[in-house]
Amino acid sequence: MPEHYFSLSSEDKKAVLRIAATKSGRPATLLEKDIWVVWVLSVLFQSEFGSSITFKGGTSLSKAYGVIDRFSEDVDLTYDIRRIIPDLVGNGPTVPKTNNQAAKWTKAVNERLPGWIESEIRPILAEALAQEGIQATLRIEGKDSLLLEYPVETVGFGYATPYVRMEFGARASGEPHKQILVACDARQFIPDDIILPEATPLVMSLERTFWEKLTAAHVFCLQGRLRGERFSRHWYDLAMIADSGRLQGALARYPSAMMVIEHKNRFFREKDASGSVIDYKDCLRGKLELAPQGAALKSLADDYALMVKEGLLYSPRNFEVIMKKCADIAKKINNSGDYV
Repeated sequence: MPEHYFSLSSEDKKAVLRIAATKSGRPATLLEKDIWVVWVLSVLFQSEFGSSITFKGGTSLSKAYGVIDRFSEDVDLTYDIRRIIPDLVGNGPTVPKTNNQAAKWTKAVNERLPGWIESEIRPILAEALAQEGIQATLRIEGKDSLLLEYPVETVGFGYATPYVRMEFGARASGEPHKQILVACDARQFIPDDIILPEATPLVMSLERTFWEKLTAAHVFCLQGRLRGERFSRHWYDLAMIADSGRLQGALARYPSAMMVIEHKNRFFREKDASGSVIDYKDCLRGKLELAPQGAALKSLADDYALMVKEGLLYSPRNFEVIMKKCADIAKKINNSGDYV
């Protein structure tokens, strides 16, 4: 008779994870965490807010599109800006027309988002945990993150942490997006009579996610400084998209590129190393930078080496090869008349 993973004893859960780890060659800690990632997605997208949030980022590239072969542990989500500040956005465009308007919208989102996470999202997950009979902790961190600290069955956490971070944003609509079935990584390696979570989230288009990552890498190159851990994942993801055969499709999506660029020019204004404001449109004017130099390159190499060491990359690539592929992507875009 089929049995749900969460109804198993601790020893049986450990056995299931050992089987999956042995057959897949992946760390049991990551397979365990992945189960919780999918569980979180399942609960959130079956909730009343399921049609108003969008799953995005590296985890979506791995779980929904299968174009990257690494463990992406955070759940990045966008709550539709039209839902959180309807009084300001109305039925018009979801990108503000001026910087002053962007500042006003950002202020309103920053004021309302923490309360929405606390009063709406946290209770949904707490109720689901109670229904499953799971002893886990939900903790707010900062203004935009909710952490699920789950009961750990495996040991060996280092770079990957024994909690699922749900990071919420609310300055975009999340579009274009579509529903995609998401399953646990362990599913194909364990007996069919063990039931694991599944989810059907609304997932941001691969093309928009590509341009999100590309512009983030561009800013890093212009600033020359690492902003937090795991930043090298953007270059790995870009290279893997190129290897997947989806690069040409992403490059052909000019509307997705402009959507990201206009959004970032309003909401995510940044300065380069000299203090000048970065114009994201330069990415389409032959000025795209994806090849950092000097200390910036070393910091990326060190961060990437740590990801490899901790087993987060199921199919590690040579760092120099990854950087060469990204340089080739930049060259292709910079030399393309389609982007002038």
